[in-house]
Amino acid sequence: MTKNRLSVSEYIQGVLDADRVILSRAITLVESTLYSDQLIAEEVMEGILPYSGNSVRIGITGVPGVGKSTFIESFGKILVEKGHKVAVLAVDPSSQESHGSILGDKTRMENLAADKRAYIRPSPTGNTLGGVSARTREGMLLCEAAGFDVILIETVGVGQSETAVKGMVDFFLLLMLAGAGDELQGIKKGIVEICDAMVINKADGTNLDAAKNAKREYSNALHLFPAKENGWVQQVKICSALDQTGLDEIWEMVAGYKERMGQNGFWDHNRANQRISWLHEHIRYLLEKSFFQNEKIKTQLDQILPEIRSGRLSAIAKARELVEIFTNIKKE
Repeated sequence: MTKNRLSVSEYIQGVLDADRVILSRAITLVESTLYSDQLIAEEVMEGILPYSGNSVRIGITGVPGVGKSTFIESFGKILVEKGHKVAVLAVDPSSQESHGSILGDKTRMENLAADKRAYIRPSPTGNTLGGVSARTREGMLLCEAAGFDVILIETVGVGQSETAVKGMVDFFLLLMLAGAGDELQGIKKGIVEICDAMVINKADGTNLDAAKNAKREYSNALHLFPAKENGWVQQVKICSALDQTGLDEIWEMVAGYKERMGQNGFWDHNRANQRISWLHEHIRYLLEKSFFQNEKIKTQLDQILPEIRSGRLSAIAKARELVEIFTNIKKE
């Protein structure tokens, strides 16, 4: 067994006992790219699965400078005071050159990180689409099994990662700044469409009136979007994470959403669809990984890349040819 690795049963029991050290080690295990670790991780996930799912999963995104970390810390502190156990899975940008990660969320959320009722886990994004950690879902399930009943997932920013996060949470929150009309132009329409609520942060001091005006303008703009299939009407709230105002109303909105979606059956329906999507996504991930790690494919790629780069060969035709070679290898 790999050095410093626990047994499968030790990981499972440690997570179920809410042992933070073992929870962190279990998340590190599922994030590992070592094949031996992945096999152990799969057994651990099978073991904790029956104890997961008992949380409200909230995705949080926003434009740069909107104050996501401050909002999450203040929101998290409100929730733990209400008796909840809060886990924050913060996805940080990774360097595409060194594949390093900033992992600065624990320093940006010092007060919440110090609270025993909360758990903060930054994860490097690696090369996954839009900056969402490939193992964020597994980390979320492990946190649920450890007894955390509210999971907050912070995204890198406004971009492709939001679609991926939407596919793993129950409620999707878009943080905004006052500025209204013009600022909507800077946000991708798709992100506004998939959010369940918009929250205008930094509604304090001289900015309060501007935030109220922005709320009206955003509310009017959201009326232009078609109603969601679950019957939910997107809402707009204002808050000040710094002054900790408006946060209770945001939680009440999320709780109201959960109750309504539970009554109309969408809550369970949504999670069931997400699990199917995770299956398909992981199949694609494993196939791609297997493809590019295959020695014959590596050799073929090395031979054709110069001609693809120069334009002498068709990329589409060669892609098909490589896939056919790969599938034949698998048949042998």
